Amino acid sequence: MHVFVTGGTGLIGSAVVAELLDNGHTVLALARSEASVLAAEAAGAEPLRGALADLDALRLGVAQADGVIHLAFGNDFTSPDALAKSVAEESAALAALGEELVGTDRPFVTVSGTPWVPGRLSTEADPLPIDGPVAGRGRAVTAILGLASHGVRSTAVRLPRTVHHQGDGGFAGLLTRIARQTGVSGYPGDGAQRWPAVHALDAAVLFRLALERAEAGTSWHAVDDEGDCVRDIAAVIGRRLGLPVKSMPAETYGPLGPIFTTDQPSSSSHTRQTLGWEPKHPRLLQDLENLQP
Repeated sequence: MHVFVTGGTGLIGSAVVAELLDNGHTVLALARSEASVLAAEAAGAEPLRGALADLDALRLGVAQADGVIHLAFGNDFTSPDALAKSVAEESAALAALGEELVGTDRPFVTVSGTPWVPGRLSTEADPLPIDGPVAGRGRAVTAILGLASHGVRSTAVRLPRTVHHQGDGGFAGLLTRIARQTGVSGYPGDGAQRWPAVHALDAAVLFRLALERAEAGTSWHAVDDEGDCVRDIAAVIGRRLGLPVKSMPAETYGPLGPIFTTDQPSSSSHTRQTLGWEPKHPRLLQDLENLQP
């Protein structure tokens, strides 16, 4: 397939592009800057110049592709307004991509987060949350899955709180950056809350499998670690950076504070059994050993 990928030069996207190319697909990658153009070309993809907010560029990308994988997101967590802007931008982009795919029966793989369910592991059957700081993402992805009844083979790969590679990425990466800034490897609350995780290279395989095999309207969990205690994550970060480890107020983590404090373990049993996905790369606590002081 010739696959249009948004976010193809980020930590996850670059792994997805490599996975697609290594398995016989070709890639058209949205590139918002000259640096992204060069990165896409170096990876072996064809760049399409444009940003996520450039809906005409998105429509052009869909018109040239046999399938679409959406990964791009603003990732601005500095304030509630900035986060809301990123969510709104992505929602508009998803709507534009979906509209172009209606009636084509082409695959459309989008991304979301694993949901959280009080008292148990979340599963692929659980709905996405439609309230909270990132509720708009849940509503937008749910709408895309609804296109299954309109001639789109739409699916969602739900990513855990940390998608990591070489010790960086996701919520654990945010904890690391805050630790470097503050001189403390902190965690919110008592740190007993659990975050699921997966290596970026393993997540990339699942995106490819969903593109190739997933039925319309389905959701999949890219989860390897079902739930690492946040204080254990902070402990490794603190040891690697030579910093003290202690609890910090939830406000330290800005608009993500309420999410950071939530216990949110998740399962991928159905995904493994149905698509034959099996993670092979280091788990989070082992990968964090790659952090350099």
